[in-house]
Amino acid sequence: MIKLYTSPTPNGRKISILLEELNAEYETILVDLSKKEQFKKEFSKLSPTNKIPVIVDTENGQRIFESGAILIYLAQKYNKFLDNENYWEIMQWLILQVAYVGPMLGQAHQYLFYHRGKSKFAEEKTKGYVEHVYSILEKQLMDKEYVVNNYSIADIAIWPWVDRCERHEINLEDYPNIKRWYDKISIRPAVIKGYNAV
Repeated sequence: MIKLYTSPTPNGRKISILLEELNAEYETILVDLSKKEQFKKEFSKLSPTNKIPVIVDTENGQRIFESGAILIYLAQKYNKFLDNENYWEIMQWLILQVAYVGPMLGQAHQYLFYHRGKSKFAEEKTKGYVEHVYSILEKQLMDKEYVVNNYSIADIAIWPWVDRCERHEINLEDYPNIKRWYDKISIRPAVIKGYNAV
């Protein structure tokens, strides 16, 4: 069984969505960020960065932190959503999400949603990054059903961030390829269940 320490954030939802897609046996343990539970001593032992998500695989005692690493671990454990033929293509888009898409859209949450009006410079800079992220995805999805041919952990990693497009001041109608991809994934039963896991 997989123990998932998580919160209802894009990074947390990546993992519960994948676990549902895998039909894996798992238990969610809510880490309440509003109460700063991520800084409790017990959780710090699991996550040296004090970030969610973290998993513990009770079959072998393996602990994994960092969402990208967790996605790779689970995809390899269950041999799904990370096929050999497209391995490096999937990995590139997964790493892009971890290194660029998440951080840039996360900044948008801060400057365009939670703390709007605090810094015009930060807001304008953030808008530029947001538009770049969405333009990259729009181009990639121009002739593809999913980010890399078949549905994979790349899609699962990116989708929860696009789900917060309103916080990024993005109208998906302006990005028809992303919207088509987003809508298709939105109706997957495992995505719906995993999204609402905590």
